[in-house]
Amino acid sequence: MPEEDYQFTPSSKLMQADEIESLAKIFVNLGVSKIRLTGGEPLVRKDVADIITRLTQLPVKLTLTSNGSRVHEFIDVLKQANIGSINISLDTLHAEKFKLITRRDSYEQIRQNIQLLLDHNITVKVNAVVMKGLNDDEINDFIDWTKHTPVHVRFIEFMPFTGNRWTSNKVFTWQEILEVAARRFAYEKWADDPNDTAKHYHVPGYAGTFAVISTMSAPFCGTCNRMRLAADGKMKNCLFSKQETDLLTALRKGEDVEKLIRTCILEKAESLGGQFTPNFSNIETQTIQNRSMIAIGG
Repeated sequence: MPEEDYQFTPSSKLMQADEIESLAKIFVNLGVSKIRLTGGEPLVRKDVADIITRLTQLPVKLTLTSNGSRVHEFIDVLKQANIGSINISLDTLHAEKFKLITRRDSYEQIRQNIQLLLDHNITVKVNAVVMKGLNDDEINDFIDWTKHTPVHVRFIEFMPFTGNRWTSNKVFTWQEILEVAARRFAYEKWADDPNDTAKHYHVPGYAGTFAVISTMSAPFCGTCNRMRLAADGKMKNCLFSKQETDLLTALRKGEDVEKLIRTCILEKAESLGGQFTPNFSNIETQTIQNRSMIAIGG
């Protein structure tokens, strides 16, 4: 979370549960087979159980990304919805560093909730944004965690967004992550699915796996098929796109939402939202037009 006061969007301008369901149905009719609830933090919404229940009725794989702090309050809802996989954001395995990064003292609760999900046979993918000088010294600790625990750690390269104080010298790349891993582990490359955003690896004999999302050093834009719908009903055809398509207003006015979705997809830039190139050392962050990550959806 940002250190400064943050102005949250009024509830009236956000998608309501029935509107989320209506828009989801349109996407499903267009061929979408997987929906992920993300944030910010999806489990802070008072109507999240209703949203999950509604989406469970659709012919899609339903999953979510969470900071993990409230999972224990919703474990029954998650089980009833047959959610089989959850991503938990966790950038450090040290409680004090966690408090520094998140400004929250909930590290132990999150570790307990990860175990709770595993105890209920829900697959856990741990998203860890690696930043040079902050947590790059924990890479092998994360991998070691997968030895006896079936967690799937996904190291994510630090990406530039409004307000996150990104600089190129904080990026710890895919290649550097693998170099660090090779110092302790004889890992193997696992096959990736056609539209994967992560490159997967496994240490033989370990219960879990690790992966790298190499957005900055080796973008995967050519095979990415993700679309994002922010809480205010605006669609982004790329995490980095500066253009957004307002589906919620169109829905409320009874306009043709499907046409807007198709147009938005066709307007997708070749790579990285058209805002920068894979040569991330030359990125001028002041020229990037985007929301903060918590306003997009993690």
